[in-house]
Amino acid sequence: MAEGFALKTGWLAFSAGTKPESEVNPFAIKVMAEVGIDISNHHPKPIKEYLDDDFYLITTVCDNARESCPVFSGKCEKNIHHSFIDPAIAPGNNEEKLEVFRNVRDEIREWVKKI
Repeated sequence: MAEGFALKTGWLAFSAGTKPESEVNPFAIKVMAEVGIDISNHHPKPIKEYLDDDFYLITTVCDNARESCPVFSGKCEKNIHHSFIDPAIAPGNNEEKLEVFRNVRDEIREWVKKI
């Protein structure tokens, strides 16, 4: 979701995970579509694909990623962290899970605006 907002802002953005899923969570696709951002063509990628690349900014968005993120050998001007809950592990029925995804989506949107 963060990559979707960053791209919408006009940034050249890449998203990767320390343990990426095989596909983007359908709840994430749905809640982003609700705000006019299509992430259905995004694909989870392992962070190792980017370790040698140069970036202006590297962000981590969950504590697990921050703690297990490998060292980048490329250049990085700025590194920031913000811990969002992982909506993929939210309990409840589909509507309750969607509500968690919406809340996290909105938090991410506001956070990206401030970066």
